[in-house]
Amino acid sequence: MQTAIQLWTLRNLSEPLSAVLDRIAAAGYDGVEFAGVGDPGASRRALDDAGLGVVGAHVGIDALQSETSAVVRQLDSLEVPFVVVPYLDVDHFTDADAVATTAAMLDTLDATYDRPLLYHNHDHEFGTIDGETAFDRLVDETSVGFELDAGWAHAAGRDPVDLLDRLDGRVPVVHLKDVTADGEPTALGDGVLALGAVVDAAREAGTEWLVFEHDEPDDPEVAIANGMDGLRALLS
Repeated sequence: MQTAIQLWTLRNLSEPLSAVLDRIAAAGYDGVEFAGVGDPGASRRALDDAGLGVVGAHVGIDALQSETSAVVRQLDSLEVPFVVVPYLDVDHFTDADAVATTAAMLDTLDATYDRPLLYHNHDHEFGTIDGETAFDRLVDETSVGFELDAGWAHAAGRDPVDLLDRLDGRVPVVHLKDVTADGEPTALGDGVLALGAVVDAAREAGTEWLVFEHDEPDDPEVAIANGMDGLRALLS
């Protein structure tokens, strides 16, 4: 598996993207995941200069639905292998009909874009509908892949190891995020997630990229190094 960092983790660094990418490359990551596309041409050049790959890009649902041509051009310029739906609000998962509509929408988007579409979970997808979670219903009713966020899944009370087994072959990207017992993001190894078991399960499920993410790091610059140190230890 290759390693990456989600650039949302570093949104508060007041540096040009090229400088941020240089820091990421120096820490030893293989690539990055974008939170939004920005200037794809400039980003592609900065990636090449830093020697980094790109996992994918998080693109909001409104842009994916209403700005398709522009988004495709941006993704092509950035050479993004996966396009990720980063968030759908709770209304998409309130009952069986809502989940069915959401699944159909994701399948339509997947057919629209010329690369795999992935859905990134938070915790609200794990509410119960007729004895099973909305997330499980979504898995059964859509053909898209998933970018499993292990930390959010654990915060929702679901074992990410079991989910990875369930998503075997459909989870090319995993967000490796540690959380406290209260479900708050924390540094890798400082929380309650069984990180080693998650990594092993991801490997068995065919995951290609492990992406470190910390939603609210105290020091984003320190988080770059600490995240890579954690990933390196888990993969060794």
